[in-house]
Amino acid sequence: MIKQNKGEWSELYVFLKLLGDGVLYAADSGLNKIEDLYYPLIAVLREENHLIKKYEKCEAVINIISEQGEQLLSLPMSEFQAKAELLLSAIKNADKTFAVPEIEEFMNVIFCSKVKADSKDKTDITVVLHDNRTYRSTTFGFSIKSKLGNASTLLNAGKTTNFIYEIEGILSENQIQEINAINSSSKMRERLQKLNEHACKLNYCGMENDNFKSNLQMIDIQFPQIISEYLIQYYSGKGSLIGTLTPIIRNMNPCALNTNLPHKYYEYKIKNFLTDVALGMTPAQPWTGDFQATGGYIIVKEDGEILCYHIYNHNEFQEYLFRNTRFETPSTGRYEFGTIYTENDKNYIKLNLQVRFV
Repeated sequence: MIKQNKGEWSELYVFLKLLGDGVLYAADSGLNKIEDLYYPLIAVLREENHLIKKYEKCEAVINIISEQGEQLLSLPMSEFQAKAELLLSAIKNADKTFAVPEIEEFMNVIFCSKVKADSKDKTDITVVLHDNRTYRSTTFGFSIKSKLGNASTLLNAGKTTNFIYEIEGILSENQIQEINAINSSSKMRERLQKLNEHACKLNYCGMENDNFKSNLQMIDIQFPQIISEYLIQYYSGKGSLIGTLTPIIRNMNPCALNTNLPHKYYEYKIKNFLTDVALGMTPAQPWTGDFQATGGYIIVKEDGEILCYHIYNHNEFQEYLFRNTRFETPSTGRYEFGTIYTENDKNYIKLNLQVRFV
C-alpha cells in the first residue's frame, strides 16, 4: 500500500487532472484564471525507472505509449477526470500521510508505479502543450506547488544559506552568554532586540557558502548585501512577507541608489531573485541563469483548480511570487545560526535565509 503526504499526492493529482481536462489555464498575479489564455494539452511525458511513457491526448481519449512507440492502453479522458476528483476528495479529507487504494489500483492500470514521477532539478511534470499564439507544440517542464497541504518552501534552508554579520558595539562576556541563553519561541527576535538595547549594530560581512554568494551576485553584485538587510528586518520582527519588507528596504536604501527617480530598484531585484529560485537556482550548485522548470509553475488551488504561470507570462508570475512569499525561521541548532561567537577579538552572528509560500 502506498502512503504519501498531501504534497506528494498533489503531484499525481495534477497528472490525472491534466489528462482529464485536456487543457491548462494561465493565472493572473492574484491566482485567478485568465479565461482567454490557455494551452491545449498534447501529451504528458512521465519517466519512471529511466523509462519514459507518453500519455497522449487524441480527441476524448488518452493513449498510453511506451518509449518504443508501442500503444499500451487507451482510456477515455473521463476516467482520468473521475480519478482526479476522487483523489482530490481524499487529499482534502486526509491528515499527514495516507493511502488511497482505488487510486493505487488505477495507477497499476495506467502503468504508474510511483506517486511522484522521476524528476530532475525543479521539474515535477513534463508536458507537451500547444501554443495558440505561435501555432506550435512545445515540451515544457513545470514545477508544481500545492495549496492543499502545508505551504511549500521556495528556498530551503541549509548551512549554505547562512549570512554572517559582524556585531559593531561592545559586549561583555556575561552579556554574550545572557543573549545566547535566550531560548523562547521568539528567541531570534529577542536576541536581536537585546543587541539593540546594548547599542550594537549588525554589519553584513559575508556568507557561509561562497557558491550561493556568487549565485546571488549573478542577480546583482550587491544583492547579498540587500538580502542581508531583509534578514535583519525579518529577524528583528518588522514583518515576514517579502512584499511588506520591500518598502522598508527601499527606504533604508542600503545600496545608496538615486531614490529621486521613480525606479523600483529593490522590488525589481527581489522579484528576479524569487523567479530565479523558483525556476532553477539552488544555493549549492553554480547558477548559470538557465531555467530548469522551462514552463514555469503549476499551482493547485484550495478548491482543486490547477492554473499555471507560464514562462511567457513573466510579469504575472513575478508579481505572484512577490505577493505570496515570506521569510521563515528554520532550526537554529540544525543550521548553526543565531548564536553570538567570537573570532580574532570580534563578535559575529549568523542569520539564515529560508523562503516559504504564504
